[in-house]
Amino acid sequence: MDSIDKKSLEHLAELARLELNPGEEEKLLSDLKKILDYFEELKSLNTSDIEPMNGGTSLTNVFREDEERENTNIGEGLDAFPESKDGFLKVPPVFQ
Repeated sequence: MDSIDKKSLEHLAELARLELNPGEEEKLLSDLKKILDYFEELKSLNTSDIEPMNGGTSLTNVFREDEERENTNIGEGLDAFPESKDGFLKVPPVFQ
């Protein structure tokens, strides 16, 4: 596997919309190389006799029945919100 280079790091930072200064770039590049080297080391392990895990815990989810309920808190909290109209919260537009 090719190790990560500065060009790849800059591309990843752009995709993640991160602005990195040169000091951060060098540290991050070093850390990512160590992480990728560790994955290469893990890939060399023989896991053929290891049974796959499912989850990692024996806890199970507890679900309730999906049943119709009357909404008892309609209008609650309107007085604590800066603006409301016709019983709904009024928020500024997200997209222009």
